[in-house]
Amino acid sequence: MDEAIKRNKKIGVLLIDLEAQYRHTIEHSIKMVEKYREHIELYWVCLPIKLRNAVSCFEPTWCAWDPDKKKDWVREPPKLNGVITDPNYFDFFEDKMEFEEFIILFAKWYAKGKDTACFVGIRADESLNRFRTVATAEKEVYSGMRWTTKVVDKVYNIYPLYDWKTTDVWVYHNKNKDKRYNKIYDLMHQAGLSMHEQRLCQPYGDDQRRGLWLYHILEPETWYKVVNRVNGVNSGSLYITESGNITGYNKIIKPDNHTWRSFCVLLLKTMPKVTREHFLERFRKWIGGWRKRGYIDDIPDEAPLELEKKQWVPSYRRLCKVLLRNDWWCKGLGLTQPKSEAYKRYLKIKHSNT
Repeated sequence: MDEAIKRNKKIGVLLIDLEAQYRHTIEHSIKMVEKYREHIELYWVCLPIKLRNAVSCFEPTWCAWDPDKKKDWVREPPKLNGVITDPNYFDFFEDKMEFEEFIILFAKWYAKGKDTACFVGIRADESLNRFRTVATAEKEVYSGMRWTTKVVDKVYNIYPLYDWKTTDVWVYHNKNKDKRYNKIYDLMHQAGLSMHEQRLCQPYGDDQRRGLWLYHILEPETWYKVVNRVNGVNSGSLYITESGNITGYNKIIKPDNHTWRSFCVLLLKTMPKVTREHFLERFRKWIGGWRKRGYIDDIPDEAPLELEKKQWVPSYRRLCKVLLRNDWWCKGLGLTQPKSEAYKRYLKIKHSNT
């Protein structure tokens, strides 16, 4: 914003409001909007968007601002110019579309065919995935700059803080005391978290769920509403820091008189039909791939742990671990989330017009 103001540039700000999140984050965002109102185009999105819910087999996704559950909303949308609650505002929007779908289609909608930079505040040392996002050679970049990634058409993600450490963030704030920061970090510090453990993100995702236990400590008045709103968050907060069969982390064991294969079948039988069929489809494709690599009859019940961890061999133990973790996209098997249906439709339309 300092640089934009210096250059007399107005920039777009996309804030996807997830409804069931920290009150401090919303209050901080409102203050930032008020501070920079004259220099931004605000798109504060409060629309029914689906998100991953890794703490429930019965509701593997949940929908923020779900119109069918309005009476259970954690809060009402902010009363600000730029807050979008009408699903017809965007011509590409489909009811309860996925978060990953929305951000790509929004980028195309906003760019309108012009070169567009989307500033993203990820840092390479936050996680291996974020390091890969910056470092991978298998991406199209802007003008040879590795800290950029082509998203769609003429839209590029730009990572200006990619090489910042966590300490750099707080050194910056110490040197620029006029800059606001989210006061939830003060509460996290008081709760005993180191600065490297303090993360703000969608709290019900596969990785983010490990921070759920903080909610009822930091914002109890928000927590009781979240428990009522999102399926599985209470049990998730209670047990997600455990290991073993409760969460699938670290060492798991099979019940007496069971093989890993029979334990896998047992776990699948306990799941809701939609969840079971989702995992079965992913498992069939994965096992089919290993059959082409020599495992013609069936995969083994288990293999040396070191080889399993490196994903060099298949086993039913690995399938059990995925189920116990509620690893929806089976990342523990080396699989990835498929392209969304909306994005596939967009690509089809794009190719038909070229």
